[in-house]
Amino acid sequence: MKLNKLLFATLSLLLPTSISPLVNAQEIEKSRSIYRNVVITENNKIRCMRFETRRKKVSNQACMDINAPDRIVFEYAQGTLAGFAHNPTPKRVLILGLGGGTLSNVINQISPKTEVTSVDIDPVVVKMAKKYFAYQESPKVKTEIKDARVYVKRALLNKQQFDWIILDAFNGDYIPEHLMTQEFLQEIKALLSDNGLVTANTFSTSELYDYESATYHSVFGKLYQFKAPTKGNRLIFACNCDEFNFNLTQPDILQTKLEKYQVDWQKITRYITDKIDWDTNSEVLTDQYSPANLLNR
Repeated sequence: MKLNKLLFATLSLLLPTSISPLVNAQEIEKSRSIYRNVVITENNKIRCMRFETRRKKVSNQACMDINAPDRIVFEYAQGTLAGFAHNPTPKRVLILGLGGGTLSNVINQISPKTEVTSVDIDPVVVKMAKKYFAYQESPKVKTEIKDARVYVKRALLNKQQFDWIILDAFNGDYIPEHLMTQEFLQEIKALLSDNGLVTANTFSTSELYDYESATYHSVFGKLYQFKAPTKGNRLIFACNCDEFNFNLTQPDILQTKLEKYQVDWQKITRYITDKIDWDTNSEVLTDQYSPANLLNR
């Protein structure tokens, strides 16, 4: 059965945020945390943050072009900005998983009145983002050092709401299983305002593809997907709304705003679709049935 392959597939993937190892990359700094070593490297004026994993696989979590610091290096990060087509002026944005802080910085620059909160479990990641990737906090940009699910549960208790939630939490090997379940996505949906958008950076190919897609569909209904043209990423877009129609026909003003970051809006829209390309009979991931549970089989 496919289910028996689920764990193997999870652990054998390239991460959605990873890019090919940079040959001869120079290690600038390595900092140990209780979660993993966080390493900063540079090669050919490309600075990256990566996490050391047990499998010693290079997994870049953030990269910056030193000669063009505004350029967004990762395709998935470029695609994420399609969220502005759904709501060009979100009041509150929640990012689960900081990395180098690229998305936080760009969202703040494009929409300065937006409140952006980034949540990361690892204080070392926050320190490195500030030191090497120009991540900046302000009255409108805040950071919370917490487990993402704990933050979401507390935010619900405090009756908070967000217009856009971006799920980008990786631990260097895979997406934490408690951030992939139906129950977690139900919490995310409850945290969204009416017509609020969720954008999830995840896998484009794996045995998990069908199960994860079915799980998102069970909570949100209609989904749109962005398939990165050259990397192993996909983005899932879903909405807390009665009928989700992603308006990708935007005025020139959006393209103008994205040009600073060397983002081609027309190219992004070519890779966004609402086509159902997963097995609709797949089982849904839950807190009781997730990839981690297969470790005990």
